Amino acid sequence: MKRFFVLALLCLPTCFPGFSSLLAEGPLALHPENPHYFLYQGKPTVLITSGEHYGAVLNLDFDIVRYLDALAEDALNNTRTFTGVYVEPPNAHNIPNNTLCPKPGRLLCPWARSDQPGYANGGNKFDLTRWDPEYFKRLKTFLTEANRRGIIVELDLFCPMYNEAIWDVSPMKAANNVNDIGTVAWDKVYTLDREAALLEAQEEVARKIVRELNEFDNLYYEICNEPYFGGVTQDWHDRIVDVIVETETSLPKKHLISWNVQNGSAKVDRPHPGLSIFNFHYASPPVTVAMNYGLNKAIGLNETGFKGTGDDYYRNEAWEFILAGGAIYNNLDYSFTVETPDGNSVPKDPTPGGGGVTFRKQTAILKRFLESFDFLRMKPDSECAAGEGIYVLSEPGRQYALFLRESKGSTIRMNFPKGEYLGKWVDPVNGTEKEIAAFSHPGGSVELPVPDAMDRGVALRIVSRETERK
Repeated sequence: MKRFFVLALLCLPTCFPGFSSLLAEGPLALHPENPHYFLYQGKPTVLITSGEHYGAVLNLDFDIVRYLDALAEDALNNTRTFTGVYVEPPNAHNIPNNTLCPKPGRLLCPWARSDQPGYANGGNKFDLTRWDPEYFKRLKTFLTEANRRGIIVELDLFCPMYNEAIWDVSPMKAANNVNDIGTVAWDKVYTLDREAALLEAQEEVARKIVRELNEFDNLYYEICNEPYFGGVTQDWHDRIVDVIVETETSLPKKHLISWNVQNGSAKVDRPHPGLSIFNFHYASPPVTVAMNYGLNKAIGLNETGFKGTGDDYYRNEAWEFILAGGAIYNNLDYSFTVETPDGNSVPKDPTPGGGGVTFRKQTAILKRFLESFDFLRMKPDSECAAGEGIYVLSEPGRQYALFLRESKGSTIRMNFPKGEYLGKWVDPVNGTEKEIAAFSHPGGSVELPVPDAMDRGVALRIVSRETERK
């Protein structure tokens, strides 16, 4: 019965004319005309960003305003953050200056501190039956400041314990709380059949967060970061989806919920009806978009890395994923630290990824490029352009967005219906543009030589004269 109710809610935009106008005033939603993309503040929306390593709220030493200002400077519109239920110890994942690793005593999480010393990373133990008002004040400040800058927050409620060392600093471990909750092994934290008190604490913290944040439009929930690790069970994951849906049933606003499906790619089969976003990590090449396009939901790539610290790989990955039909690209940007919350540092080995000022400006080029189209009318098109590694979104005969990673010395062959067209080449590295003079096309194939200077990837915008006039 519960899942029938969820499905009924998701069908409202198509069952009742005018419902989409109500969505325009509410939280981020799937667009009723093309649910592969979002509707936000009355506009078709994609989420493109390069954000910090998820500790913005839980780390008391991180300057959230300077961080959000850095994203807003390039009109990036998304960030991903963890709730504080999960935290990392020093040197986790070989990440220097990890924002998910607060200094001793500087972790802020939903649960209040007790009057008993003994938390593994400094300060008093936690009381899993009491809330910390300072935490919710900071969380709401983060959402408020993000909203002022047009930034959507992906809030990850949970994250698996990847090993014993991470479990050792979790407030949910019995040694770190005064409630004797969390007596299970590190890989048995997220199940329905291990410890009733621990599951109850998890459900209650999800309910509390959902109630506290219901007022915000610039928000969607992800149940668990990388639930395919650390013994997270599917029935537990589905139960937390139910908790969110049940909690919001009596609240004014309904928020989208994401499932972080897999590293790389996977075919989603019979997903929980409460899910609207399907996020992947390290999904390059972006085959997972085509595999799951038939879901008619938003497909995202919300974590990147492990391909060095340079810009080229991640920039190309972003263009390919979005032009394959993705709705979210979030580069994991290691230039954001407590010392440099404005992202002015330069990631260096052994940091497992890149980011920085230059990369964020390149990411902004992609966002502006896609927003120059009526992309709601477009879909992935594997037939209009020949050549390996070409990704195209199109509305045939009207508008075409193309990206090619290996562009040096290339000629692109495309197929258009008969018509009058014009366009421009765009350099994803620096935003340089080269106009293509208007041309009359009899229909069929046409060869377009790539400008020599655009040798580290190239984008192409082709539109009909009629489309451009509109």
